[in-house]
Amino acid sequence: MQQPQQKQNEFGAFLRAHRSRTEPGDVGFPAGGGSRRVKGLRREEVAVLAGVSADYYARLEQGRERNPSPQVVDAVGRAMRLTLDERTHLFRLAGLHPALTSAGSRETVHPALLRMLDAFPSAAAYVLSPSFDVLAKNTAATALLAPFEGMSNMVRVLFLHPRAREVFVEWDIVTRATVDALRLQAGRFPDDPGISAVVTELHELSPEFVRLWQDRTVGSLARAYKIFELPEVGRIELTYQSFDVHDAPGQQLLVGVAQPGSAGAAAVEMLCERVRRTKVSP
Repeated sequence: MQQPQQKQNEFGAFLRAHRSRTEPGDVGFPAGGGSRRVKGLRREEVAVLAGVSADYYARLEQGRERNPSPQVVDAVGRAMRLTLDERTHLFRLAGLHPALTSAGSRETVHPALLRMLDAFPSAAAYVLSPSFDVLAKNTAATALLAPFEGMSNMVRVLFLHPRAREVFVEWDIVTRATVDALRLQAGRFPDDPGISAVVTELHELSPEFVRLWQDRTVGSLARAYKIFELPEVGRIELTYQSFDVHDAPGQQLLVGVAQPGSAGAAAVEMLCERVRRTKVSP
């Protein structure tokens, strides 16, 4: 299995990947039909849109230009219509946005946040590390993630657990969003051993992960919609919102809520009651 690309020119690889996905017609160039020999934009077209020379842009992609100015990086990002998350990631790859260091624990959940988890009795709430280890979870999240007991990293769960495709109804959507968010975290925390370990392991064990990782798309978890299918209660639809934990950079609090009065909300309550009974039984 192919190993992760060396980081020497990750900036150039990121540019090439996004240039190949940018349709000429979306940025004002003729589509060209079958006359185009490359997928997406040509280097010369990106250079025109960014206001730099074609030779300079080629050096950026090839790694021969290592010190682009913030103005150039911003212009290139806008030329290819990158999202805010993607432009921020591009700045980090160029060394123009400070990467967060290891100061402070990313694996320890503050007691106040632990108490807060229990303040969401009808929602699934849990805390993730930068590499998406589940560091803490409330009763509802414990019930929803019960099929994966013994595996605490959500990336490994999605790609390696035999029940992942069964439980996550929209597995393709969830995995794409998770890999995009993991790559964003890798740019924010290039020294994080947990992220490196997950990426290396999944390159060895999951062709699906490799395919998504090589796309070099990035995005925050932000807001998500997930559908669970559990044999005990059936289908549960949750809307998730994520929150950055400011006193532990890299940690995220995710809270998933079912529509009030829905079958999903009743199913979550039923699962929670089962977990509570298990805890108090002798």
